[in-house]
Amino acid sequence: MSQVFYQLKQGAFGWKKLYTFVTMVLDKKVAEQTINYLTQINAIKLNTKNPFTWTSGIKSPIYCDNRLLLSYPEIRKFIAEKMSEIIKNKYGENISITGVATGAIAIGALIAERLNLPYSYVRPEPKNHGLKNQIEGFIDKGSEVIVIEDLISTGKSSLNAINALRDESFNVSGMLSIFSYNFDFANQRFQNENIPINSLADFNTLVEMILSEGSISEDEAARLMDWRNDPENWV
Repeated sequence: MSQVFYQLKQGAFGWKKLYTFVTMVLDKKVAEQTINYLTQINAIKLNTKNPFTWTSGIKSPIYCDNRLLLSYPEIRKFIAEKMSEIIKNKYGENISITGVATGAIAIGALIAERLNLPYSYVRPEPKNHGLKNQIEGFIDKGSEVIVIEDLISTGKSSLNAINALRDESFNVSGMLSIFSYNFDFANQRFQNENIPINSLADFNTLVEMILSEGSISEDEAARLMDWRNDPENWV
């Protein structure tokens, strides 16, 4: 986890606005390749003029659907490979993998297969029929678990999954996602719960890349970063 200072020129007066954020990205080249893949298949959509509305009611200039990558063999192989490398290097081999339903069920299974590790997935809430399970699959109680997410936004659904695992006596050692919006308040939620988080790529890297490529103006980049800093009050 490292602190990055990000500068953008603002408006016609040429003054600069300084953004400070903590990044959960471990390898910038991997982050950039991940973003290249996601934009290539239109899994990431940006629109500052006509923002998307999330189920939470938050107005967002970005929509990210990482489930699309499952349809592309080269991309899903890359994502599973890089996430597997992080898990092996950071957490070792005496662990289990758990995917968060529904977006991370498939990628979590691919990672577990590559690492030859036990796998389960966790639902947002227990089923209301059958065995009424919230956690599907068998993992020994007390096992060390690494949780896989496709996307980290506000952190609420991710922490809901983590709490469900903890309630069943699993030891959650960390979470790894494909992409994170890297909201400060979300990062703080994980920190409060003592959950280390990392992502292959994040919103800050995305903005930096498309700005350097000339795909957006400096004013548009500043507007995107303003959203990241305060999404609930962004207009």
